[in-house]
Amino acid sequence: MTIRVLVADDQDLVRTGLTMILRSQPDVEVVAEASDGRRAVALARQLHPDVCLLDIRMPELDGIEATRQLAGPGVDDPLAVVVITTFDLDKYVLGALKAGARGFLLKDAGPELLMQAVRAAASGDALIAPSVTARLLAAFADTYPEQPPVQPIEPLTGREEQVVVTVAQGRTNSEIADQLHISLSTVKTHLASVMAKLGARNRVEIAMWAYETHRVPR
Repeated sequence: MTIRVLVADDQDLVRTGLTMILRSQPDVEVVAEASDGRRAVALARQLHPDVCLLDIRMPELDGIEATRQLAGPGVDDPLAVVVITTFDLDKYVLGALKAGARGFLLKDAGPELLMQAVRAAASGDALIAPSVTARLLAAFADTYPEQPPVQPIEPLTGREEQVVVTVAQGRTNSEIADQLHISLSTVKTHLASVMAKLGARNRVEIAMWAYETHRVPR
């Protein structure tokens, strides 16, 4: 199937480069480009792309608020958002993840990693370099304003606890299945159960919860 992507970045060179890479792929269609966050939100709501690539710093509306409006709490049909950043802006990424983004992509990641990110996001699996996302969460968990971690509505089973830890370590569904010696469908069943118990919308929020509750070392 064709993956429909929206690209939003206020730097023409970056936006053009991302678009060119995406359009070179036979299974990807760039349905819209935006140079500011407000325009990105309007286009995303109108076109419902499969994946939104949003820069963190944009005029009119920054990437964090744009993410919140497209994928945050209270959004009935949240879109798949990948925030784009540079190393010196990493401190903003956790805010974007809190706002509902499923992961992030570094601007110097390269074409191969970009395509992995887009395809993973479109399939609902782990986003690009989930281990990098995990490291980011670990590095910046202490700098984000402390809030009491969510308490599950029911205790997690032993297997669900194992799945939570592997998600926080950046494992994909296939890697979790191999590591825990269970089927892919069983992994998805456990993930769905964990999300229901935690009120989490995606695997990034599961990873964040694992760090907040010290289930994985920082």
